[in-house]
Amino acid sequence: MSDKAEFKLPDKTIIDGVSTTGGEHCETTALGVLLRHAGLDLSEPMLFGLGSGLSFAYWDSKQQGLPFLGGRVKPFVLTQNLAQRLELELRVQETTSPRRAWDQVRSSIDDGIPVGLQLDSHDLEYFGSRVHFAGHFVAMYGYDAERAYLVDTAQQGGAVSTSLESLARARAARGPMAARHRSFTVRVAALNTDSGCLIPAIIPAITACAEDFLAPPIASLGSRGIRTAAKRVQSWFDRVEDPGRDLAVISTMMERAGTGGALFRNLYRDFLTECQGPLEGKPGADLVERGRDLFAESALLWTSVAELIEKAGAAGSSDHLVRAGRLLDDIATIETSAMTALSSLSAGC
Repeated sequence: MSDKAEFKLPDKTIIDGVSTTGGEHCETTALGVLLRHAGLDLSEPMLFGLGSGLSFAYWDSKQQGLPFLGGRVKPFVLTQNLAQRLELELRVQETTSPRRAWDQVRSSIDDGIPVGLQLDSHDLEYFGSRVHFAGHFVAMYGYDAERAYLVDTAQQGGAVSTSLESLARARAARGPMAARHRSFTVRVAALNTDSGCLIPAIIPAITACAEDFLAPPIASLGSRGIRTAAKRVQSWFDRVEDPGRDLAVISTMMERAGTGGALFRNLYRDFLTECQGPLEGKPGADLVERGRDLFAESALLWTSVAELIEKAGAAGSSDHLVRAGRLLDDIATIETSAMTALSSLSAGC
């Protein structure tokens, strides 16, 4: 940060005992770090599922360089859902002041409490992609006079660091999905450290996710959003400036950078698999199994869609985009069937 000398920072402040293992998805990675330090150790798929994290969004506007396909709920909604469902104490701070934002984070680290941050990954020095994405999350567990020590996804390196200047820029980002200087911490009630606390939360998490997916408020979200993407993707050659470059970026963002594609379907598949144990022998267990199998199928098709988008750019042919559109229609049918089955679960299961 440009005025860091005024803070009189110590040589280094690192919170002991923080798990720095990166996960598959940024928000669940950050949540996992915070919750494990607070005494609740849940798998990443369980965090994603209990937060009703699965969805779909197709965003495109004149202000965007490229169309955006997202496979999850809006940034931070997952965290809010999980906190409500597990009765966690979620403390959220936002400010327009960079100095106040830094003081908030520094104070928490000094008190031995790791902090979740929402920021723009573009400005993080270690980040592999130079695309602006302000819906990214990291957990911060330390700092010194020059750098912040963070936990990001396994793909980005797990335990990483970035300069305080770059962190300040990332946190101050504006634009789609941005939240100015958002930071958050979690506290787990003693009664919620037992895995038994999950059983009453599982069915409501599944049904809420299914209902939102099946009845989105606008045509760019949920099941309707996938149908919208199926139509729009076929005209992307006219939409993007440089198909060879831009379609490869979209494919990478979907399949390898974790905005859409198979990642979230695989996480939800694994969540439903993990739920089968607690629900074994109860009414509705077969519906959970059916949902799991259908999302396993759709995940494979999402990977194929990303591959076709990349091939379209490399070949300079829209034929691959037409095929991608057809697969997206197939995906919409499969995922609608999965969510219809899961939405019929009852609290009595």
